[in-house]
Amino acid sequence: MKKFSKPQRIFVFIILMFIIVIISEIIISNTIVGVTEYKIEDLKVPSSFNNFRIVQISDLHSKEFGTRNKILIHKIKKLSPDIIVLTGDMVNAKDKDFNIFYNFINQLVDIAPIYFVVGNHEQNLDEAKLKEIIDYLHSKGVIVLDNQKEKINRNGEFINIYGLWYSLRYYRDLKNEYSKDIYFGIDKIEKILGKADKGQFNLLLTHNPVYFETYASWGADLTLCGHLHGGMIRIPFYGGLFSPEKVFFPKYDAGLFKIDNHYMIVNRGLGSGDLGFRFLNNPEIGLIILKNK
Repeated sequence: MKKFSKPQRIFVFIILMFIIVIISEIIISNTIVGVTEYKIEDLKVPSSFNNFRIVQISDLHSKEFGTRNKILIHKIKKLSPDIIVLTGDMVNAKDKDFNIFYNFINQLVDIAPIYFVVGNHEQNLDEAKLKEIIDYLHSKGVIVLDNQKEKINRNGEFINIYGLWYSLRYYRDLKNEYSKDIYFGIDKIEKILGKADKGQFNLLLTHNPVYFETYASWGADLTLCGHLHGGMIRIPFYGGLFSPEKVFFPKYDAGLFKIDNHYMIVNRGLGSGDLGFRFLNNPEIGLIILKNK
């Protein structure tokens, strides 16, 4: 039997270790849920909302973390949220049933009030299936923001919370000559939501982060989004690699972004989407704490 030389043994060892590291990271990036905390200070946050805690869940894609998502539920409970916001793609457009999402909702409603806005996967469902989901959420007391505003009251003070969705044509393909120049501008958001009261604190829930400039110009003080899954594969020092718009290293891949005094948080999401896996990119629960500046 042929024996390997010492350099050959070292080379084989390095290759094996590399494979083990890659496999371990793929497992971690697809199963270990992290919590990312953000503190948003703003003069328009009423004093009653100082330390108001918002938990953001996005892009679940009918995935389970433990039986009946007990891992997610445990982590969310520990965060003691005042409200929970769901920013779209809780299910997959090709799902045959929505039992995983329904079981998740059944447990969430016992933790805090829930606000929901659809993502592109919900929009891609046929009309009957989407109605089934919306009816179920309503039956559980979830506030479905269908291009509308609600007020969150605390001790006689309030903030505005909006839910925005728009035509799937604005989920553009930048490699397609017919769609790359499509843009969702201020005229379109005002047609859907009306003008924002810029004297009050406005929280906007929407799935797609691409149009941050529009959201900020319209008057969203804080926008919460998802959709990009953190770029699926994250490259150290560069950020997310992929975008649904079919460009590399998208501008708004994940994390906190700011234009003047307007903020946007892009959640990395929980599921894996159509690509099927994540790398260097843990599933994420967002915790946003409002501060009265």
